[in-house]
Amino acid sequence: MNIVSIGLILVSVSFSVLAQILLKHGMSNPAVQASFSSGIVSGVTSILTNIFVLSGLFSYVSSAAIWLGVLAKVDVSKAYPFVGLGFIGTMLFAYWFLNEPLTIHKATGTLLILIGVFLISK
Repeated sequence: MNIVSIGLILVSVSFSVLAQILLKHGMSNPAVQASFSSGIVSGVTSILTNIFVLSGLFSYVSSAAIWLGVLAKVDVSKAYPFVGLGFIGTMLFAYWFLNEPLTIHKATGTLLILIGVFLISK
């Protein structure tokens, strides 16, 4: 695996992490949550007009498009363990930007996942 492939993998994983944070931020908006009590159409309209949700969806699509390019050139068994890095990124960005608690249990669980990813990639 060359440096370009690793770079594309990391960009794909980063877009995936960004998507999670943007989607959570958008869906946590009180206006979005309140719109569901008005009905499904109102709820869907509220979601589809929320800039954070739309940006999150765009990030997901971008991540998937880049990932398809990666899979065209790299064995999935070599590329997929890098997806585990998304657990770290999502946990840290949720802590920093969404003010979600960072507990010892979350940190330990993430560390165990990383150890597993490392072992699988060997």
